[in-house]
Amino acid sequence: MSKEELKIGEISKPRFEFRSFGRCFCPQEKRMARLSVPVPEKVWERHSTETYIVSRTNDVNNTKIRDGKMDIKTFVQAVDGLEQWNPLMKGEFPISAKVLNEEVFPAFKVANMPKLTKETYTLEEFLNMINEHPDLQAVTVEKIRYGYMVNDTICETGEVYINGAMVHTINSESTEIEDIKKTIKDVGLEGVENINYLQAIKRVIGMINKPLAN
Repeated sequence: MSKEELKIGEISKPRFEFRSFGRCFCPQEKRMARLSVPVPEKVWERHSTETYIVSRTNDVNNTKIRDGKMDIKTFVQAVDGLEQWNPLMKGEFPISAKVLNEEVFPAFKVANMPKLTKETYTLEEFLNMINEHPDLQAVTVEKIRYGYMVNDTICETGEVYINGAMVHTINSESTEIEDIKKTIKDVGLEGVENINYLQAIKRVIGMINKPLAN
């Protein structure tokens, strides 16, 4: 069976991913840029601001909000150190109490879920509930991302500001595990810890007492 041809910015079947965060990946960033085939101009440089909801008791559901829309992905499996995540829920604000009760708050895996007394909630009201809960926190994440394509894997480097604290990220993702492994080797990322966004954010804000990759 022929492997799926990936195109940046287009939907594919669930992909595996290697990503890491740290202070600097300068040599690897240079190699990634050199090894990349030409990519569409729209992914040369992308800027976004998102809000991630992190929970002390959850490491398997990744919740983020951008432009008033909520997206929750859930961890499926790890194969050879590479992670696969699938969509769990998509919603938009104002959001119904039913969706919050049945889909959103259960994803955080916390006790003492807020009592919902209204039929719908705005984004501001939702974030107020999050920040009032002792085990939840809303975190602002600003991203500047630079897109590449190496060994048929979708790649990026970037500067990420987590509540204003800047860290660097680098990644390779594909439906094909061997292509990611080759990219990790070619770029010079062998031995670097695979750290997803959820883990990186929790480490930076002190919810997890562990450093980033460098």
